[in-house]
Amino acid sequence: MKKGVTIFWLILLALIVLGVGSSFFLHSGPGQYDKLAMCIKDNGVKFYGAFWCPHCQRTKAEFGSSEKFLPYVECSTPDGQGQTQICKDHNVTSYPTWIRPDGAVMNGEHAIAEWAAFSGCTLDGQKTAFSVVASSTPAASPAQ
Repeated sequence: MKKGVTIFWLILLALIVLGVGSSFFLHSGPGQYDKLAMCIKDNGVKFYGAFWCPHCQRTKAEFGSSEKFLPYVECSTPDGQGQTQICKDHNVTSYPTWIRPDGAVMNGEHAIAEWAAFSGCTLDGQKTAFSVVASSTPAASPAQ
């Protein structure tokens, strides 16, 4: 009986180790938009948002695991009741707001291709000319 219990626990332990190890390898690969997100950052574009903003969360989700490379600036104070000084200094009044180095602003939710064009990048991360600036959309959340 003891031998059977020991074998059971060894098999269970091996399955846990394999599960954790495989999830690490599955999530450590490059993301679909890694090059795009790095191009956006390299072009000096900033993505201003707030942790409580559903539009910002959806924008980040569009980038999937590549979101970690986005030049994201958190505008909300930790209590969610105020705005950080950097966002006040850049006149961020809604979320999400993307600002280029030339001062052009794009607000609200957009397709990933629109963010790429606005940022002077192609979907595969190549640099290109900045697109014409879109105006704010009604989907943007007002800043506090």
